[in-house]
Amino acid sequence: MVRIAPSILSADFANLERDILDVNDADLLHVDVMDGHFVPNLTLGLPIVKRLCQVAPMRVDVHLMIDDPDTWAVRYADSGAFSVTYHFEAAANPRQIARDLRAAGVRAAVAIKPGTPVERAIELLDEVDMVLVMTVEPGFGGQSFMGDMMPKFEALRAAVDAAGADVWLQADGGVARDTIATVVRAGADTLVAGSAVYHAHDRNAEVRALRELGEQALRD
Repeated sequence: MVRIAPSILSADFANLERDILDVNDADLLHVDVMDGHFVPNLTLGLPIVKRLCQVAPMRVDVHLMIDDPDTWAVRYADSGAFSVTYHFEAAANPRQIARDLRAAGVRAAVAIKPGTPVERAIELLDEVDMVLVMTVEPGFGGQSFMGDMMPKFEALRAAVDAAGADVWLQADGGVARDTIATVVRAGADTLVAGSAVYHAHDRNAEVRALRELGEQALRD
């Protein structure tokens, strides 16, 4: 199945609850936490994430683009999140973070930036519930989709299938109607869409349209 996770990075931060309810047909709500150090942008932190988890009608998928996830990841697990993603590049002990997240009762996910070899994620497949492959450089919404990341999804899909593992593969960055089939055919099943959803006139309709395009790509 294909899951659509609108990113509130493209929402109106003065009207977050309204904009979350505008996408209540989504499978997940993608919340980017940026600290201005690991990436050159600053968004929101733990108190706001806790509140978003309380008001969101869908499961909350927290993406930590921060330094020191070894310290912070479990704190976000305690916020009410369904899934917490940390970056391999920022982690001192990526395997232990995954174990700590699972012990806290949330899905553990590891993310890799475009320049990070996919082997770093494949090595962690036995510890995580999802791998996020950035299809843009992390830090800002609205960037162009990087099609040259597709071999990473192909390698991950082959490794997941060979292991018989229940690991979701998430694409984040530039996912829209004209790119979703490409990334789904490469192996992704969970798609983060920010601008494509929040710039649409009918946001829920766009969520449904993206999901159908993804499902059609699976059928083809």
